[in-house]
Amino acid sequence: MTQHTELPSDLLPTTVHQFFAAHIIRDADTASSFLAKDAVIVDQDETFRGREETYAFLRDAGTEFEYTTEQIGAHRVDDTHWVVSVRLEGTFPGGVAELDYRFALRHDLIGELVIANHPA
Repeated sequence: MTQHTELPSDLLPTTVHQFFAAHIIRDADTASSFLAKDAVIVDQDETFRGREETYAFLRDAGTEFEYTTEQIGAHRVDDTHWVVSVRLEGTFPGGVAELDYRFALRHDLIGELVIANHPA
């Protein structure tokens, strides 16, 4: 049985915490430094693989909109899997979205990141 533990962001693994801090301020250079060379990012069923594609995603995603990001939850799934839940509010269609960022860590780097709608 998986036990979820709610955590403040400062108790997340350093890699996840620092990636997320950089991603929120749209610093793709810093955020991508926490990704493994062969990292995979899946965002709403679109997949980005390797340094070039994941960097381009981090650089370009959401740039056509203005929005704020608020962390609404975080938990440890197991030693290598962590989830950060966020609420976005902005000028995108619908104006509000709640998303889960599901991290899979490998050797202190992000091997996979899946971004999906937060369950209602």
